[in-house]
Amino acid sequence: MANLKVNIAGVEFKNPIITASGCFGFGREYEKMYPLEKLGGMSLKGTTYAERLGNPPPRIAETASGMLNSVGLQNPGVKHFIKEELPYLLDKGTVIIANAAGSALEDYRMLAEELDQSAVDMIELNISCPNVKSGGMTFGASCESASEIVREIRKATSKPLMVKLSPNVTDIVSIAQSVEAEGADAVSLINTLVGMRIDIESRRPILHQNTGGLSGPAVFPVALAMVWKVANAVKIPVVGLGGVEKWQDAIEMMLAGATGVQVGTAMFYDPYAPLKIIEGMNEWLDRNGIADVGEIIGQVRPW
Repeated sequence: MANLKVNIAGVEFKNPIITASGCFGFGREYEKMYPLEKLGGMSLKGTTYAERLGNPPPRIAETASGMLNSVGLQNPGVKHFIKEELPYLLDKGTVIIANAAGSALEDYRMLAEELDQSAVDMIELNISCPNVKSGGMTFGASCESASEIVREIRKATSKPLMVKLSPNVTDIVSIAQSVEAEGADAVSLINTLVGMRIDIESRRPILHQNTGGLSGPAVFPVALAMVWKVANAVKIPVVGLGGVEKWQDAIEMMLAGATGVQVGTAMFYDPYAPLKIIEGMNEWLDRNGIADVGEIIGQVRPW
């Protein structure tokens, strides 16, 4: 077997495959099917400082080769997470990544301070959330706002900090470079694209919030291109996600420059997708005589 270990921001993962935030909850449901220790890591349900009930339904809609969601970060809040969920996860033998979200800079700061005192291995900062004090513009929509929030969160925690980037921007490369300059230890991309479906009989959007985040295999080529561009522009590790459903996708992500790969929507229709990807990657490496998965990172050969 090839060596599948990778190092992201000083944290060692037994393999590059990480479950994506929003698709794995806190792992309890999936553990009924397989040991969580088989995973490289888990990026947990998006957590805010205070409890959130999420958006009203309907908040899920199917699309061609994907899905839309506007769940609205429903979660029990960071104090409940640290007290009730985290202790359960700490002996599972995998890397624990807390996904941090908020609607104001103060929320993020307080959340980071709480997580800094916890036993999570890494924080994934979701900057695709709307900043209510800036007219609803997402924190990650500009270099200025992305830099500001990373600068403040970096002061609040010494945990390895991975920043999750939105694809709904003009230049994701510049934003990646701006968060790197402010102390991000890694970046993950892409978050969901903005999408919409309409019920033609009622003439209303299917989602109560009108639009939602598009994920699933349909977005993979977009995600792959953005990972490749960012990986060639920053020195910090890149974690690729967006439409990954099979081992070939994970290999592509790593060839494009990703050190780790997150799997999300695919788990809704195949809960075993992460394990199949790990197995398939290992077999491909063996067939190609590659002893260490790190040897393929960034090895795409552009024309």
